[in-house]
This record gives sequence, C-alpha cells and structure tokens, in this order.
Amino acid sequence: MVTPGESVPPHEHREIAESFGADADRYDRARPHYPRAVADAVLTGLSGRRVLDVGIGTGISALQFGAAGAEVTGVEVDPRMAELARARGFTVDVARFEDWDAGARTFDAVIAGQTWHWIDPELGAAKAARVLRPGGRLALFWNVAEPEPGIASGFADVYRRSDTGLPFTPWATPALASYDAITASAVAGIAATDAFADPVRSRFDRRTTMGRAAWLDQVPTQGGHHRIPADRLAALLAELGRVVDEHGGSFTLDCATIVLTADRLPR
Repeated sequence: MVTPGESVPPHEHREIAESFGADADRYDRARPHYPRAVADAVLTGLSGRRVLDVGIGTGISALQFGAAGAEVTGVEVDPRMAELARARGFTVDVARFEDWDAGARTFDAVIAGQTWHWIDPELGAAKAARVLRPGGRLALFWNVAEPEPGIASGFADVYRRSDTGLPFTPWATPALASYDAITASAVAGIAATDAFADPVRSRFDRRTTMGRAAWLDQVPTQGGHHRIPADRLAALLAELGRVVDEHGGSFTLDCATIVLTADRLPR
C-alpha cells in the first residue's frame, strides 16, 4: 500500500521496502496475482522474450510471464522472498536493483510488479535503460484494490483509532487516486533518461468478492504492517474483521492493474 500525499517518497522508506519477506509464505499465499492479459500485452511486438523482473518477490508477477513463454530472471532485495521465487524455477539475484551488476546481460523487457515505487525512479529507469536492448520495453504495473465505500470508510476508521505506528492511514482516500503520485514519479524518472519513448498507460479491471478470512490473511502483507507489535496487529485484525462481519462477512473488491510501458529508443 502506498502513502497518499506523503512528503517522503516510498523508496526512501527502506525499512518498509526491504521488509516484505518477514512472512514470505503468507505474502505468497495471500497477495493477488495479475491477469494473464498483462503479460500478453507487455510481450506483444517484442522480438525476444528475455525478461528481467525487478523486485520479483516470491515470483507472483513472473508466473504469468513464464506461462506466456518468457525466460524470466529476477532481482530481489530480500533473500527470503528470493528463495520462494527460486523454488518456482526462476533465476534470482539478491540485490537492490539500483546497485545490481547485470554484467554483460541484456533483456527484451524489464518488468516490475508492485515494486517500482520502492525503487529510486531516476536511478531505476537509468539502470533499466542500460540493460534493455534497443527496442526493448520497460513495463511497470501495480494491482490496486478498491473496497466498496462502506467497507473502505470502516477500515479507515479502524486505522485512525488504532495505534499502528504507520506513517499513513490506509483507505482514508480512494486507492486509485493514491497511485497518481506513484505513476507520475515513474513517468518523470523515465523521461529523465532520454532513453525511452513516451510511456503508455493502460488498465485491466476485474471485480471479486473478498471474504473475511482471505482479507485478514492479506492485511499483514501490506507495507509497514510487519512492524506493528503482535498484540496491536491482532487487535487491528479483530477490528477489521468486525467491519467485514457487519457487512455480512464479505465485500466487493474492485481491482485494477495499472500498467505503464515505455519502449527503449534505438540509440
């Protein structure tokens, strides 16, 4: 989850950016996957299918690309996450992408699913430009979940009353709007390289019904939640569960995958 309107950009919150492996198994189990259409759209028109996944995590974003015939290599800052991605058969280097040494390797596409806001936008785009072949493609994408309004406001009220220590209040503003700053920062970083064509933004929508147990399993995987003391996290989950119970035990979740693609210029 991103921090709408916060003065400190997400990539400077290293304690959050490098923490998602604290419960890697839960992350792998509970986090939403991406539509196959995202992989198909990103790979369409490329002459090769050698893909670098930045922040591959447990391999969730790489799965659809592998299924589409891509040869995926990952870079992942957290060795606990990298271990699960390797168990899926992906090659993974453990490093911060900004510091990663690609050697002589080049790629047809550089992708990042739910991770680019944890990367310095200018350094990251410059590194992507160096490892992409001319005509290759940078593709950044995020899953954005929007609970129905009554649920979202109920969740925000719970966070306001809870002593979480989080530097933001989840669900206090519409989730899609909170990603405007994230995508704007990514676009600016891409433009600063002078190495890419203008980014193209696309969106893939779907709707699902989220049950109480599935939601409470996912909440601790969201950014910063691992730092909440166990007793406070348990109390938070109980209150969030109460909100869901009061709405009948489940709720509608509108999900959008936002995709930014930019092709490497042939120079």
